[in-house]
Parts: sequence; structure tokens; C-alpha cells
Amino acid sequence: MATTFKNLLNADVISNKTLLHEAIPITGTILSGTYSGNNIKNYSHDMFQSVYDYPYLSSSANHILDITMGFSSNSSLSASSPDSTTRQKKRINVYNEMAQVLAGYDVTGSIQNFDEDGNIAAGGTKIKEAIFLNFSRLLTKDEIKKGNFSMTVGASASYSPTGSVATEFRTTIAITDSNAENNYFVNSPAGEYAILYGSGSTMPASTKVGLLFYQAGVAVLSGGIFQTYGVNAAGTSGSMALTGASGATRASSNAFLTGATTDNFSDAIRNRIGNLSFNNTTELNSTIYFCRANHNEFNYSTNPTYLSGSKIVVKNNMQDNPVSYITAIGLYSPDNELLAIAKLSEPIKKDPTTELTFRVRLDY
Repeated sequence: MATTFKNLLNADVISNKTLLHEAIPITGTILSGTYSGNNIKNYSHDMFQSVYDYPYLSSSANHILDITMGFSSNSSLSASSPDSTTRQKKRINVYNEMAQVLAGYDVTGSIQNFDEDGNIAAGGTKIKEAIFLNFSRLLTKDEIKKGNFSMTVGASASYSPTGSVATEFRTTIAITDSNAENNYFVNSPAGEYAILYGSGSTMPASTKVGLLFYQAGVAVLSGGIFQTYGVNAAGTSGSMALTGASGATRASSNAFLTGATTDNFSDAIRNRIGNLSFNNTTELNSTIYFCRANHNEFNYSTNPTYLSGSKIVVKNNMQDNPVSYITAIGLYSPDNELLAIAKLSEPIKKDPTTELTFRVRLDY
């Protein structure tokens, strides 16, 4: 332990923040069930479906995302649900849970609906029927990087995952958070979010199709994407049919929202996601300490081996300058308790003819 200390001044300490990004590509083969569906986990509670990169019973499996859906209690679908006592309540509960976390409450204490353009105070169009993609923290890290989210969904009426081009992808919709790095919102209790825009042959450019919450790692897609901008059986734009697991009954997306199980609905959505990609962000905070050894400081060592017979072992004669070799730097609390220690790659010679500055970086 050191017996002499030198106080660090305010000018000797600075803080720094570094953002590290990693590209995350999620191919459609993973989402559609690469391992014969064994990487897709369904639950008896019928609330959401989980996607893994390997069979979920494998010890090497990583959780990718959860898929669920819901609608607001003031949505027109809430009155058309065929099961008003179970499935309808689950859909409304899912929507309310996501909305209270991501959209918050209004001045009356009521849960706010998702706002299509982010301008909650101005009112405007609300997303009352929503598809939720909840990405795992393993992928998003601290947040999704703004401006590089991209997803392709198939909007064709037919569904046949065989052949050189799956029929559901003959008409596609490209979804991005275009220009989000310069145009995002901060009026969410969950952090920052931006508008998701879609474009395709059946959809005007820059059509608002949802919201992306960066710190929460959640994409909220409007449930009306396929209802309004899909390609129907006649080959024209409009309400299209979705097919669930094992060719389950084809129905419009709204009918799927109210009548299908979560498993069937999630299967239908997964099989229409071509590719999905984004960059995650890891925030690395650092404190940098500039430890300065002036010419008249730290020229002697407190190591017991520094002396032999009351003589400095590194001096050849009495006239030589004192010399020491710095091998480590300790950071101490005001109570002189050792908090951190930095080891040098090699000993650094110090004598009265030299002044040294060591840059110690503490990451957290």
C-alpha cells in the first residue's frame, strides 16, 4: 500500500462517453422457423410468442424477440371480438400494458393510445390496433441506433413458402425509420422513439406505419398495414388474407387480430417478414485521470527491497540522483482506501530530471 499520496485536481479528471455499434441482421429464415419450428416457442397463456436463433431447448439458444398484438378498448375491434370474456380481454390487456409503458398516461390518468405522428398534444390519428415486436436486450444492448432500422414484409394475398420466390413476397413493403437520427421524439416515459415509414407498390412513399422505441427495443406496427396496403386475391390493393400455422384459416388481418390465437397470428406475421436489420448501441462511459509525477515527486520507492543496508540499491554511488521505477498506479478514496489499480506494461524509470503524466482510464 502506498504511504504517500497526491490529490487529483478537477483539471486532472475528465469524463467521456463512447457509443459502440454492432450490426444485427435477422434473416427471414430464422423468423419463419429455421429448425422445423423448434426455435419458435408458444405458451399456453396465449399472450405472446418467442423466437430463438436455435431450438429453444438447446443450451446455446439465444432469445431474439417476442411477437404479440393487441387493440385499444376504444378500437372498433373491441366490439367485434367473438370472445368477449377471454381473448378480447387479453388483446386489450396486452395493448394497455404496452401503451402504459411506452405512451404513458394523459392528464386524466387514462392510458394514452399510440400516436401515429408522435405529436400527442395535437391529437391526430391513433394506432388503436397494433403488432408488437419486442427485441431482446441481448440484441439491442442499451438501445437501437437511430436511422438504420429496416424491415421487409410480404404483402401478397397468397401464401406459399415454396419455389424460388415465396408468393407472399411478390409484393413487398419496406419499413424504415428514415431520418430518425435528426427527427425523433422524447415525450415517451420509455425514452426516445421515431416514426416508422413504409413504401411499396401498393403504399405511397413515406406512409406512417408504426413507431420504434429505441431504448425499450420495441417496434409498434399498425395493425392495418395488411388491411389497407396488402394485395387481395384479385391482385389489387386492399384487405388481404393472412394464413396462420399449418395453413390455418385465411382471414383479414383485422379478423386475425380478434379471432385467431396468438400463435396463429404470430406465425402469419413471422412468415411475412423477409429480412430485419438494425444496429444496436452500447454506451461506454469512461472517467480519465491524468496522474502527473513532477520532477521532485515519486523519485523514491516504498518497496522494502528498494533499500539494502540503508542504501538505495539502484544507486551506484552517493552522487547519483535517486531513481525509482513506476510499475502501477493506484486510485484511492478520500479515506485512503484503494479503489482501483492500473498496471503498466513495463516499469517506467523516474528520477528528478524527468516529469511524467500517466493517463488512467476507468470504464463502466
